[in-house]
Amino acid sequence: MNATPSTGWRRLLPRTLAARLALILFSGLLLAHALSFALLFSERYMATRSMMLTNLDQDVVVSVALLERLNPAERARWAPRLERRTYRYLLGPARPGVPLTSDRAREVTALIDRSLDHRYRLQARTVSTSPERFEVQLTLADGQPLTIEVTPSVMPIARWLPVVLAVQLALLLLCAWLAVRLATRPLVQLADAVERLDPARAHPPLPREGPVEVVKAATAFNAMQARIGHYLAERLQILAAISHDLQTPITRMKLRLEAMEEGADRERLIDDLEQLLQLVREGIAYARSTHGATGPAVWLDLHALLDSVVCDYQDVGKPVTLGECARASLSTRPPTLRRIVENLIDNAVKYGGSAEVGVRRLDDGRMAVDVCDRGPGIPEQEMQAVLQPFYRLESSRNRDTGGTGLGLAIAQQLVATLGGELVLANRDGGGLRATLLLPVAPASTPTPAR
Repeated sequence: MNATPSTGWRRLLPRTLAARLALILFSGLLLAHALSFALLFSERYMATRSMMLTNLDQDVVVSVALLERLNPAERARWAPRLERRTYRYLLGPARPGVPLTSDRAREVTALIDRSLDHRYRLQARTVSTSPERFEVQLTLADGQPLTIEVTPSVMPIARWLPVVLAVQLALLLLCAWLAVRLATRPLVQLADAVERLDPARAHPPLPREGPVEVVKAATAFNAMQARIGHYLAERLQILAAISHDLQTPITRMKLRLEAMEEGADRERLIDDLEQLLQLVREGIAYARSTHGATGPAVWLDLHALLDSVVCDYQDVGKPVTLGECARASLSTRPPTLRRIVENLIDNAVKYGGSAEVGVRRLDDGRMAVDVCDRGPGIPEQEMQAVLQPFYRLESSRNRDTGGTGLGLAIAQQLVATLGGELVLANRDGGGLRATLLLPVAPASTPTPAR
């Protein structure tokens, strides 16, 4: 594949939008700042040059006339007093040099000649090029040579100017950062809201404040979130309604079959209707699971709740045991938590033959409820898929065991309503570990359990 011409440039750009905007904005401000200072120094150079030529034009006439009227002894005392920043008067011949090499030197020489009304024969030569220095020699009336040494230069820069430049660049960088942060903050909030978007959980709408474009984007996102939630609720309501309405004809068909003469076909039909009725019941349970965490949260002893659940299974002869269990109290909704644990235990007993329940306290403060079995486990590539409704692993879990593909989906849905997380992992030596991660800190002030 041939790369486009812009591919190389794109690789040099920062990856984040904020960094790109900051780079563009700061580069533009820096360029504008540099142009402003270039124009300022250009104007400064032109003004200094004009000032030097004007001063030289007015000063050389007076200085030469004064030196002409003084005797040689007095000239030696007055010559240093006539010195200026860019030129001075030397009593003596000019130093050896080369012909004038710059237009500025020729212009200054011509200015001196015009100022003196062409009354003196001038000899000009360049004695230095870096820095530029040239000398113009003339002879006074008494025969003494006089040399005008010119050293053109712009006005010196103040010592505080570099500090001012550094402060200005820092202010430009700060302003660029603030502008980019204000511009990209709504995008970051929108991206975070999209990542958190989960129809199974209630999220507050994005605040509709800021520029018009940000308000429009927040309004559109809130409307989309509401439509998704309404659409999902409608679908679940349809599922619940259909599942509920199917129970009556299925029960009626089952009663009619039971009234028929006994036979192999009758038993098979009754068994099929029983499986269909179980599927309908679990469909209703899944539809209701989105609203399973209603009511206020209460404080409860997690160990006591799990011990009660395990004892209920042991009373009916199910191989369920309570292993290592860290004691902790947390704020949650007991009926919902009980349904989740029972779903996980049913899943472990059904496919692993037994279940072991335990509780661990994680380093981040959350509580982990583990439900383990020694069944066939789940392939790693199927770990997330089995949490979807009606998804079944036919190779190891078929309808003969009564599986409908809704047990883990219902548990996942209920866990979301509690603000927790369900994690599946295969155990060393075979089997599956279903871990229910529960936050300990309450979202709101809980009601004490009675």
